[in-house]
Amino acid sequence: MRLARLRDTDRVPLHLSLEGAGIAALEGDTLLTALLAGGGGYLREGEFGDGRRAGFCLMGACQDCWVAVEGLGRVRACATLARPGMKVTRG
Repeated sequence: MRLARLRDTDRVPLHLSLEGAGIAALEGDTLLTALLAGGGGYLREGEFGDGRRAGFCLMGACQDCWVAVEGLGRVRACATLARPGMKVTRG
């Protein structure tokens, strides 16, 4: 796991899924935080054989964290809040 939650652990828990596997998150988490903390530590495979990718800029500028959310289409994981029941696939 790349991320370890050190604070704000008293927020309301919520659950979503990444490619069918359950992911636990906390209210107020971005999808990026939820997926890196509970989804295996990466968002996608690099296009050029450079390995797994986990986002880059963390502020919606670099285009490195696109994922697909059922009902929403492709979204930036760093700029989208996690919601209960979201079904996410790696983009």
